[in-house]
Amino acid sequence: MSSLGMRLREERVRLGFSQTELGDIAGITKNTQMLYESEKRSPKADYLSALHAVGVNTHYVLTGNRSISSNVKPVDLSEGLTPIPMYDIEAAAGAGRSFEGEPVQTVLQFPKSELAEQGLDPAQIVGVKVRGDSMLGTLEDGDWVLVNRGNRDPKQEGVFLLLVSGERRIKRVQRLAGGALYLISDNELYQPEMIKPQDMGDLEILGRCEIRIGRVV
Repeated sequence: MSSLGMRLREERVRLGFSQTELGDIAGITKNTQMLYESEKRSPKADYLSALHAVGVNTHYVLTGNRSISSNVKPVDLSEGLTPIPMYDIEAAAGAGRSFEGEPVQTVLQFPKSELAEQGLDPAQIVGVKVRGDSMLGTLEDGDWVLVNRGNRDPKQEGVFLLLVSGERRIKRVQRLAGGALYLISDNELYQPEMIKPQDMGDLEILGRCEIRIGRVV
């Protein structure tokens, strides 16, 4: 009979995830995923819950039996859904554009066809939770926004996820003559900020905010 670690690897391969990708979804490192698959460490309930949300047959992983007695049916990603990891912008504290190793707050499923209609590549999309009121009127505190990491060109004016002096922010970006960037908060209580060309080393554009998910008010 196969072991838990072997079944976990089997499910990961079945769904087409690398160890890094599955680890990101569950909020663990690639090394921890390797330890789970080699049975040098036992997975916890929150890890298995995150995997179940993206279609891993956790009943099979735990028991070796593919039949499921509950009414919950795992999501079949081959039927046109793609998992998008969702991060809390305040909890995501690492430097650089990569979210690898950051804690994933949740995973949401989106139809691949609808993302494609918006010109979005699912592999380049992450979700982040908006914090604060600086973008009030466009984005509310607690909203989710899908960020396209494949679009980091400030020539296309819009709302971007930025890394400014090591802090992640969401701002409207305008490019000025001479190469400077204007960072605008849609809430008029906050003053715009100009990033001069000589200060660009303190700023990195992580991606363009494309789709807002929030409450209707």
